Amino acid sequence: MSASIAVSIIVLVYSSWRDYKSREVSNKVWAIYAPIALALTLPQLILFDSADLILYAVCFGVTSGIALLLFYAGGFGGADAKAFMCIAIALPFAPVTLIHPLIYPASPTSMLIFPITIFSNSVLFAAATGVYMIIRNVVWHKKTKTPMFTGTLAGESWGKKLVVLITGYRINVSKVKEKWHIFPMEDIDDTTGDLKRKLVLIPKDEGRDQIVERLQNAVDAGKISSYVWATPGLPMLIFVTAGLIVALFVGDLVWLIVRTLMGA
Repeated sequence: MSASIAVSIIVLVYSSWRDYKSREVSNKVWAIYAPIALALTLPQLILFDSADLILYAVCFGVTSGIALLLFYAGGFGGADAKAFMCIAIALPFAPVTLIHPLIYPASPTSMLIFPITIFSNSVLFAAATGVYMIIRNVVWHKKTKTPMFTGTLAGESWGKKLVVLITGYRINVSKVKEKWHIFPMEDIDDTTGDLKRKLVLIPKDEGRDQIVERLQNAVDAGKISSYVWATPGLPMLIFVTAGLIVALFVGDLVWLIVRTLMGA
Protein backbone atom coordinates (compact mmCIF):
# COMPACT_ATOMS: atom_id res chain seq x y z
CA MET A 1 0.00 0.00 0.00
CA SER A 2 2.87 2.38 0.77
CA ALA A 3 4.19 1.90 -2.78
CA SER A 4 0.75 2.71 -4.22
CA ILE A 5 0.60 5.88 -2.13
CA ALA A 6 4.07 6.97 -3.21
CA VAL A 7 3.40 6.30 -6.90
CA SER A 8 0.04 8.09 -6.73
CA ILE A 9 1.49 11.20 -5.10
CA ILE A 10 4.41 11.35 -7.56
CA VAL A 11 2.13 10.97 -10.59
CA LEU A 12 -0.41 13.50 -9.32
CA VAL A 13 2.21 16.08 -8.40
CA TYR A 14 3.69 15.81 -11.89
CA SER A 15 0.22 15.94 -13.46
CA SER A 16 -0.67 18.99 -11.37
CA TRP A 17 2.41 20.77 -12.64
CA ARG A 18 1.52 19.93 -16.25
CA ASP A 19 -2.09 20.97 -15.65
CA TYR A 20 -0.94 24.32 -14.25
CA LYS A 21 1.55 24.98 -17.05
CA SER A 22 -0.47 23.92 -20.07
CA ARG A 23 -3.89 22.70 -18.82
CA GLU A 24 -3.05 19.42 -20.56
CA VAL A 25 -1.74 16.09 -19.31
CA SER A 26 -0.51 13.47 -21.76
CA ASN A 27 -2.43 10.19 -21.91
CA LYS A 28 0.94 8.48 -21.49
CA VAL A 29 0.85 9.46 -17.81
CA TRP A 30 -2.33 7.48 -17.19
CA ALA A 31 -1.20 4.66 -19.48
CA ILE A 32 1.83 4.24 -17.20
CA TYR A 33 0.09 4.94 -13.89
CA ALA A 34 -2.83 2.52 -14.34
CA PRO A 35 -0.88 -0.74 -14.94
CA ILE A 36 1.62 0.10 -12.19
CA ALA A 37 -1.24 0.77 -9.80
CA LEU A 38 -2.93 -2.48 -10.76
CA ALA A 39 0.31 -4.44 -10.35
CA LEU A 40 0.79 -3.00 -6.86
CA THR A 41 -2.78 -3.35 -5.60
CA LEU A 42 -4.36 -6.43 -7.17
CA PRO A 43 -1.78 -9.05 -6.04
CA GLN A 44 -1.99 -7.73 -2.49
CA LEU A 45 -5.77 -8.12 -2.47
CA ILE A 46 -5.60 -11.61 -3.99
CA LEU A 47 -3.03 -12.81 -1.47
CA PHE A 48 -4.22 -11.12 1.71
CA ASP A 49 -7.71 -9.66 1.26
CA SER A 50 -9.43 -11.73 -1.42
CA ALA A 51 -12.81 -11.00 0.16
CA ASP A 52 -12.38 -7.35 -0.83
CA LEU A 53 -11.99 -8.08 -4.55
CA ILE A 54 -15.69 -7.48 -5.16
CA LEU A 55 -15.50 -4.18 -3.29
CA TYR A 56 -12.45 -3.32 -5.37
CA ALA A 57 -14.46 -3.80 -8.55
CA VAL A 58 -17.38 -1.83 -7.09
CA CYS A 59 -15.04 1.01 -6.12
CA PHE A 60 -13.61 1.21 -9.62
CA GLY A 61 -17.06 1.03 -11.20
CA VAL A 62 -18.60 3.73 -9.01
CA THR A 63 -15.60 6.04 -9.30
CA SER A 64 -15.41 5.60 -13.08
CA GLY A 65 -19.14 6.19 -13.43
CA ILE A 66 -19.01 9.45 -11.49
CA ALA A 67 -15.86 10.59 -13.31
CA LEU A 68 -17.36 9.90 -16.75
CA LEU A 69 -20.66 11.52 -15.80
CA LEU A 70 -18.89 14.71 -14.72
CA PHE A 71 -16.70 14.61 -17.83
CA TYR A 72 -19.64 14.42 -20.23
CA ALA A 73 -21.52 17.03 -18.19
CA GLY A 74 -18.60 19.41 -18.61
CA GLY A 75 -17.62 19.46 -14.95
CA PHE A 76 -14.41 17.48 -15.46
CA GLY A 77 -11.65 17.49 -18.02
CA GLY A 78 -10.47 14.26 -19.58
CA ALA A 79 -7.33 14.19 -17.44
CA ASP A 80 -9.36 14.69 -14.26
CA ALA A 81 -11.62 11.74 -15.07
CA LYS A 82 -8.66 9.49 -15.92
CA ALA A 83 -6.87 10.54 -12.73
CA PHE A 84 -9.77 9.38 -10.56
CA MET A 85 -10.05 6.10 -12.45
CA CYS A 86 -6.37 5.44 -11.82
CA ILE A 87 -6.71 6.44 -8.17
CA ALA A 88 -9.53 3.91 -7.83
CA ILE A 89 -7.13 1.24 -9.09
CA ALA A 90 -4.26 2.32 -6.84
CA LEU A 91 -6.05 3.33 -3.63
CA PRO A 92 -9.55 1.83 -3.47
CA PHE A 93 -9.74 1.88 0.35
CA ALA A 94 -8.42 4.27 2.99
CA PRO A 95 -4.99 3.01 4.13
CA VAL A 96 -5.79 3.57 7.83
CA THR A 97 -3.57 0.65 8.88
CA LEU A 98 -0.62 2.50 7.36
CA ILE A 99 -1.51 6.15 7.93
CA HIS A 100 -3.79 7.20 10.78
CA PRO A 101 -5.60 10.39 9.68
CA LEU A 102 -6.30 13.11 12.22
CA ILE A 103 -10.04 12.67 11.63
CA TYR A 104 -10.66 9.29 13.18
CA PRO A 105 -12.52 7.01 12.89
CA ALA A 106 -12.40 7.19 9.12
CA SER A 107 -15.64 7.94 7.30
CA PRO A 108 -17.65 5.03 5.86
CA THR A 109 -17.01 6.44 2.39
CA SER A 110 -13.25 6.35 2.94
CA MET A 111 -13.37 2.74 4.05
CA LEU A 112 -15.46 1.58 1.10
CA ILE A 113 -14.65 3.99 -1.76
CA PHE A 114 -11.62 6.07 -0.85
CA PRO A 115 -11.55 8.00 -4.18
CA ILE A 116 -14.91 9.58 -3.25
CA THR A 117 -13.27 11.09 -0.16
CA ILE A 118 -10.46 12.45 -2.34
CA PHE A 119 -13.08 13.82 -4.73
CA SER A 120 -15.09 15.55 -1.99
CA ASN A 121 -11.94 17.08 -0.49
CA SER A 122 -10.80 18.35 -3.89
CA VAL A 123 -14.23 19.85 -4.61
CA LEU A 124 -14.11 21.73 -1.30
CA PHE A 125 -10.70 23.16 -2.19
CA ALA A 126 -11.83 24.12 -5.68
CA ALA A 127 -15.00 25.72 -4.27
CA ALA A 128 -12.85 27.88 -1.99
CA THR A 129 -11.64 29.71 -5.10
CA GLY A 130 -15.18 31.07 -5.32
CA VAL A 131 -14.43 33.29 -2.31
CA TYR A 132 -11.50 34.81 -4.19
CA MET A 133 -13.68 35.33 -7.28
CA ILE A 134 -16.39 37.14 -5.32
CA ILE A 135 -13.86 39.42 -3.63
CA ARG A 136 -12.21 40.16 -6.97
CA ASN A 137 -15.55 40.99 -8.58
CA VAL A 138 -16.67 43.24 -5.72
CA VAL A 139 -13.35 45.12 -5.78
CA TRP A 140 -13.58 45.51 -9.57
CA HIS A 141 -17.18 46.76 -9.26
CA LYS A 142 -16.25 49.35 -6.61
CA LYS A 143 -13.12 50.44 -8.46
CA THR A 144 -14.70 50.89 -11.89
CA LYS A 145 -18.16 51.89 -10.63
CA THR A 146 -19.54 49.67 -13.39
CA PRO A 147 -22.60 47.44 -12.98
CA MET A 148 -21.78 43.75 -12.70
CA PHE A 149 -24.21 42.84 -15.47
CA THR A 150 -25.13 45.21 -18.27
CA GLY A 151 -27.48 45.07 -21.23
CA THR A 152 -29.57 41.95 -21.57
CA LEU A 153 -27.27 40.18 -19.07
CA ALA A 154 -29.06 42.17 -16.36
CA GLY A 155 -32.19 40.18 -17.15
CA GLU A 156 -30.56 36.79 -16.50
CA SER A 157 -31.69 34.87 -13.43
CA TRP A 158 -30.03 35.44 -10.06
CA GLY A 159 -29.00 31.80 -10.04
CA LYS A 160 -26.99 32.21 -13.23
CA LYS A 161 -25.50 35.47 -12.02
CA LEU A 162 -24.40 33.85 -8.77
CA VAL A 163 -22.67 31.00 -10.61
CA VAL A 164 -20.84 33.50 -12.81
CA LEU A 165 -19.83 35.64 -9.82
CA ILE A 166 -18.19 32.73 -7.99
CA THR A 167 -16.54 31.13 -11.02
CA GLY A 168 -15.62 34.02 -13.32
CA TYR A 169 -14.64 37.66 -13.61
CA ARG A 170 -14.67 40.55 -16.11
CA ILE A 171 -11.65 40.62 -18.40
CA ASN A 172 -10.75 42.31 -21.68
CA VAL A 173 -11.86 40.17 -24.59
CA SER A 174 -8.40 40.49 -26.15
CA LYS A 175 -6.97 38.66 -23.11
CA VAL A 176 -9.51 35.89 -23.57
CA LYS A 177 -8.43 35.61 -27.19
CA GLU A 178 -4.74 35.42 -26.26
CA LYS A 179 -5.02 32.95 -23.39
CA TRP A 180 -6.59 29.74 -24.61
CA HIS A 181 -7.24 28.41 -21.09
CA ILE A 182 -9.61 31.31 -20.31
CA PHE A 183 -13.17 30.56 -21.41
CA PRO A 184 -15.91 33.14 -22.12
CA MET A 185 -18.90 32.94 -19.82
CA GLU A 186 -21.11 34.96 -22.09
CA ASP A 187 -22.18 34.81 -25.71
CA ILE A 188 -24.17 37.01 -28.05
CA ASP A 189 -27.00 36.42 -30.49
CA ASP A 190 -27.78 39.08 -33.10
CA THR A 191 -29.55 36.90 -35.64
CA THR A 192 -32.81 38.77 -35.07
CA GLY A 193 -31.19 42.17 -35.57
CA ASP A 194 -31.20 43.06 -31.87
CA LEU A 195 -28.04 42.07 -30.03
CA LYS A 196 -28.78 39.79 -27.10
CA ARG A 197 -26.15 38.79 -24.56
CA LYS A 198 -26.53 35.61 -22.53
CA LEU A 199 -24.54 33.91 -19.80
CA VAL A 200 -22.75 30.60 -20.42
CA LEU A 201 -22.52 28.59 -17.19
CA ILE A 202 -20.52 25.59 -18.42
CA PRO A 203 -17.91 26.76 -20.94
CA LYS A 204 -16.45 24.07 -23.18
CA ASP A 205 -13.56 23.77 -25.61
CA GLU A 206 -16.02 23.09 -28.40
CA GLY A 207 -17.14 26.36 -29.92
CA ARG A 208 -14.90 28.49 -27.67
CA ASP A 209 -13.09 30.25 -30.51
CA GLN A 210 -16.35 31.02 -32.31
CA ILE A 211 -17.80 32.63 -29.16
CA VAL A 212 -14.65 34.70 -28.63
CA GLU A 213 -14.78 35.84 -32.25
CA ARG A 214 -18.42 36.91 -31.90
CA LEU A 215 -17.60 38.87 -28.76
CA GLN A 216 -14.56 40.49 -30.40
CA ASN A 217 -16.63 41.53 -33.42
CA ALA A 218 -19.28 43.04 -31.16
CA VAL A 219 -16.60 44.97 -29.26
CA ASP A 220 -15.02 46.21 -32.50
CA ALA A 221 -18.44 47.36 -33.68
CA GLY A 222 -18.96 49.27 -30.43
CA LYS A 223 -21.99 47.18 -29.47
CA ILE A 224 -20.63 45.93 -26.14
CA SER A 225 -17.88 46.82 -23.68
CA SER A 226 -14.46 45.28 -24.21
CA TYR A 227 -14.71 43.65 -20.77
CA VAL A 228 -16.64 40.39 -20.83
CA TRP A 229 -17.33 37.63 -18.31
CA ALA A 230 -14.85 34.76 -18.49
CA THR A 231 -13.45 32.01 -16.32
CA PRO A 232 -9.97 30.51 -16.12
CA GLY A 233 -9.84 26.79 -16.71
CA LEU A 234 -9.03 25.71 -13.17
CA PRO A 235 -6.13 23.23 -12.94
CA MET A 236 -8.34 20.73 -11.14
CA LEU A 237 -5.54 18.20 -10.71
CA ILE A 238 -3.89 20.54 -8.21
CA PHE A 239 -7.00 20.29 -6.05
CA VAL A 240 -7.15 16.52 -6.60
CA THR A 241 -3.56 16.19 -5.39
CA ALA A 242 -4.31 18.34 -2.35
CA GLY A 243 -7.46 16.29 -1.77
CA LEU A 244 -5.46 13.07 -1.76
CA ILE A 245 -2.79 14.34 0.63
CA VAL A 246 -5.40 15.74 3.03
CA ALA A 247 -7.42 12.53 2.81
CA LEU A 248 -4.33 10.52 3.78
CA PHE A 249 -3.12 12.66 6.68
CA VAL A 250 -6.23 14.52 7.84
CA GLY A 251 -9.20 12.55 6.56
CA ASP A 252 -12.60 13.19 5.04
CA LEU A 253 -13.34 16.91 5.43
CA VAL A 254 -17.01 16.51 4.50
CA TRP A 255 -17.34 13.78 7.14
CA LEU A 256 -15.77 16.19 9.67
CA ILE A 257 -18.24 18.93 8.74
CA VAL A 258 -21.22 16.57 9.00
CA ARG A 259 -20.07 15.19 12.37
CA THR A 260 -19.49 18.72 13.68
CA LEU A 261 -22.94 19.91 12.59
CA MET A 262 -24.51 16.83 14.21
CA GLY A 263 -22.53 17.40 17.38
CA ALA A 264 -20.85 14.00 17.15
